[in-house]
Amino acid sequence: MGEKGKIRLTGLVTGFVNGLFGSGGGTLVVPAMERFLRVETHKAHATAIAVILPLSVLSLLIYFWRGEMAWQVALWASGGGIIGGRIGAKLLGKLSGMWLHRIFGLFLLAAAVRMVLC
Repeated sequence: MGEKGKIRLTGLVTGFVNGLFGSGGGTLVVPAMERFLRVETHKAHATAIAVILPLSVLSLLIYFWRGEMAWQVALWASGGGIIGGRIGAKLLGKLSGMWLHRIFGLFLLAAAVRMVLC
């Protein structure tokens, strides 16, 4: 499979997971960009935002049309997310690739444990 095919497949799988679960595409797109597309760690994490944004907007519209939104929760969480996103974006450039992998892995493990236990 060529480079463009790998990119499209990564986008397809990421979009599917994002649409199915309401989020989670980043947990796939970052490792896929690093391993299959050979994108450097910092760039993979930063690029994931550009990939996830349109997927999230599309999912948001679909959930909105189906009446499955808790708007008050979404608005308050978005405010905190904006602040956290700014802090995280500033920290991205200060962490080594090794620490990014470790922190990201801990988040994935915590999410996996929560999914299995709850």
